Amino acid sequence: MTKRMREASPRLKARLAGVAYLMNFAFAPGMIALSRFVIPGNAAATAANILAHEPLFRLGFAGNLIAIAGYIIVTALFYELFKPVRTTISFLAALFSLVGCVVLAISCLFYLAPFITLDRAPYLTAFTPEQLQALTLMFLKLYSQTFTNSFIFFGFYQLSIGYLIFRSNFMPPILGVGLALGGLVGLTFLLPPLARYLFPYILILDLGEGVLVIWLLIFGVNSDRWKQQARAAGEVR
Repeated sequence: MTKRMREASPRLKARLAGVAYLMNFAFAPGMIALSRFVIPGNAAATAANILAHEPLFRLGFAGNLIAIAGYIIVTALFYELFKPVRTTISFLAALFSLVGCVVLAISCLFYLAPFITLDRAPYLTAFTPEQLQALTLMFLKLYSQTFTNSFIFFGFYQLSIGYLIFRSNFMPPILGVGLALGGLVGLTFLLPPLARYLFPYILILDLGEGVLVIWLLIFGVNSDRWKQQARAAGEVR
C-alpha cells in the first residue's frame, strides 16, 4: 500500500486527501448526541437520554473511529506531498497529527465508558444508580476535555502544513495562510479561557481548512511544479 501511495501521481494524492478529509463529517452523530442529550449538571437526565437514544450514541462512537481513520490517511498523504518542500517539517507535522489522532482515540474510550456504567451488569450493583449516573456524566466530561485537547496537536499540525503550502510552488500560498490561521485557533485551547472567549470567532478563523479541502477535491496540486520541486529536493529522479 505504501509503495502504491508513493507511485501515485501528486494530483491523485491531493484529491484522495480531500476525500479523506470529508470523513471528518463522521464526527457529526457524536456531536449531535452530545449537544442534544447531555445535560451538564444533571446526571440522571443525561443517563436517561443515553439509554433512550443509545443507537445514536453508538453511531457517534463508530463515526469518531471513521473520522480518526480519515485523518490518519490525510496525514500520510500530506507527508508524501510536502516532503519535497521541507522533509523535516513534513515529518514533524505528521508526528503532531498522529499524536492528535492518538489523543482522539483515547477520548473515544471515555465516550464508550457510559455504555458500561449503564449496562446494569450484576457486578455494578456495588454502586448505587446515582453513583453510576454521576460516573456516566464524568466520563462524558472527560471525553469532551480530551477531545478538545487534541485540537492543540492539530493546531501545530495545521501551522506546519500551512507553512509548507506557503513555501511550495505547486499550491496557492493563500491556502497556507488560511490553514495556518486555523492552526492558531487550535492553539487557543492551550488556554481554555481564551478558547471560550474566542469561540464565536473560531469557526470563521477555521474556514481556511474548508477552503483547502475544496481546492484539493477540485484542483489537487500542480503536478508539473510538484515534480520540479521534488527533483530539486532529490525526492524523484
